[in-house]
Amino acid sequence: MLFMVIEQFKGGDAGPIGERFRSRGRMLPEGLTYLASWVDATRARCFQLMEAPHPQLLKTWISQWDDLIDFEIVAVVTSSEFWAGDAGKVPQI
Repeated sequence: MLFMVIEQFKGGDAGPIGERFRSRGRMLPEGLTYLASWVDATRARCFQLMEAPHPQLLKTWISQWDDLIDFEIVAVVTSSEFWAGDAGKVPQI
């Protein structure tokens, strides 16, 4: 399953997040895969594409970061899957 993770940096400050990332890495639980990320021009939000067999892995990962980041998780399918009629594969979180 694919998930778009929208991160809003608390206080709009990416500094503490960068420090933790440099010292501890992503801290992903086994089975959760980071695919790509983008930071907006204001440096206050990050959009990450993640893959996991079930949403619980995201909750475990978020618990490592939720003191610094507010999260919104959106389950997604690729546009080709959607147009092929596979939109029902999008899990409810």
